[in-house]
Order: sequence, then C-alpha cells, then structure tokens
Amino acid sequence: MGNSKNTVKIIKKGRHIGAQVEGVDISRSIDQSAFKIIEEAFVENEVLFFQNQQITSDQQIKFAENFGELSIHPFSPNSEKIPELIIFDNDGDNPPFGTDCWHSDETFREAPPMATMLHGLIIPEIGGDTVFASMTASYEGLSDKMKNFISGLECIHDFKPFRALFGNDEKSKNELRYFEDLYPPIAQPVVSKHPISGKPVLFVNPQFSIRIKGMAESESRTLLNQLFEQAKIPEFQFRHNWAVDTVVIWDNRSVQHYAVHDYFPARRKLDRVTIKGQKVIPFTKADDLKLIKDNKSPLPYNQKGKHGGHAPKRPLERKL
Repeated sequence: MGNSKNTVKIIKKGRHIGAQVEGVDISRSIDQSAFKIIEEAFVENEVLFFQNQQITSDQQIKFAENFGELSIHPFSPNSEKIPELIIFDNDGDNPPFGTDCWHSDETFREAPPMATMLHGLIIPEIGGDTVFASMTASYEGLSDKMKNFISGLECIHDFKPFRALFGNDEKSKNELRYFEDLYPPIAQPVVSKHPISGKPVLFVNPQFSIRIKGMAESESRTLLNQLFEQAKIPEFQFRHNWAVDTVVIWDNRSVQHYAVHDYFPARRKLDRVTIKGQKVIPFTKADDLKLIKDNKSPLPYNQKGKHGGHAPKRPLERKL
C-alpha cells in the first residue's frame, strides 16, 4: 500500500463529522503531500478512521507524531515503558473509569490535547462503540439569541472525576494536593475558536465543566445543562463501530466523545496516545464577522442560523 498523495482517499461518513481514510499504511512513513491531505481532512471532518492497520505501539506513536508532540496523561493508566501510551484494557473484572460520559479530553489543562488517537487491539463481538459529537455543528445548532448570550462567557473546568482515584490516607491526600496545585480550576471560553479553521466551537462538557464564571450556581447549572444537550443531537454525531486494527483520530479541540459501556463481560483493549495542544482561544464577535465576510459559515449552503443547523422540515401533506 502506497503512502503518496495519489493513493490517499477520503470518504465522508457523516454530514458534519466523520470520514474514512483509504490508501494509507500507517506502519510506513508518509510523504508530506499525502499527510497534507490527511491533515486537511482531519480539520474538515474532525474524526478520521483507518482500517486494517496492523501496527505496533511504536508505529502508532510515530504516525501520531506527524500531528505534533505527544503528551502524557496525569491520571490514566500509562505504559511503564512508553509513558505517552495509555492502555485501555477492560472487561467485566476491570470496568473502564469515567469514559461513559460526554467529554473532550483534559479540558482542565490550560492547553488541552489537540487530538486523541486510538488503536483497536481486542474488540468485543457486540458493543463497545465510541460516539463522537461535532461541537462545531453543535454550536451552529444554537439559536442566534443563545449564541449572543453565551458570547464572551467563561466556564470553570476542573479534573473533578479523577478525584475519586485518591484515597483518604495521608499519602493520597498529599498526592491530591499536588495535582490540585498542578491543575487548579481554570477558566476556558464557553465558545472557543478553532486555531486552524477559525470556526466557533461550543467548548463545555459535562465531565470537566463545573460552572459558568460570574453566574449564580442555579443559573450556571441551568445554562450548562442546556448546552450539554447539544452533543446528544444525532445529526451532530458519528458513531464508530470498532474492528481489530482500526485506528481512529479525532480533533479534541472541536469534538466530544462517549465510550459506550455495553460489552461486559467481554474484553475490549485499545491503545491511546494524545497530541499536545495550545491554549484555548476565545471566539469573538469580530471572528464571527470575519467568517461571514470570508463566506466560511460552518452550515451547509451558508444558511447561518436557519433551522438550527438542520434541513428545513417539509410540511405534512394530507390528501383528502
């Protein structure tokens, strides 16, 4: 299998999110022209998957490094030999922790990862899908009044689910205090700007977003709960059905994901790496005006704000 631009084929699998890449062998080096096609498809489709990739962990890491420097997760089960590699090996005796919840990875960091990559090693016969949601499309699905209301707001993000990993003994308390100093609650924009496409992204998630800055708790909870619902809209989603030796990479800057825990007691094993990102950029009204001027509305047919991002519904015709 070649790795030149002439062999790369991008097949869209969803209206807003998800595409399959063919004609690429991840185990081999990829020339710059071929990778440029992959990189552009990555930004456009937000989730890419590559099938039949019989690769080693080292080859997965080498491919991921095309996108940037790898990061190390502070809480997940890292490989002892390769700290950048996270091993998810789950079954009925070892259930996964905290992944059956809509989230973007590590938004409690000042600079969350720009991308996450998984390689399927052991896949259950039934279940174990991963569902992805485009938070670009989710933002466009909001009404213009809601977009105006949340413009400029900030949300506090915290590593709250990982606190359950620490015990009550003195050593555990000291370790928790260490991570609290390392990752204090941080304000992120509710609407971020994608650093490549320039498009607005709804940047709140139920796993790490705890409150809207400057709002009362009741007001904050009501607003966040409403915004969290956007990821659940099927039109904004892509559901990936895993197969052995499939590699999936998604844009953590604009995508949330949900690992479906419906395969127990079967076993599911995935290798994961993440690519370092940059500080989250707020999306401003000036950015919105520039998108309109440049004719880069994320919605199809440039129907910005119409029908909540959906095609208009045809009225039911009754024949008498």
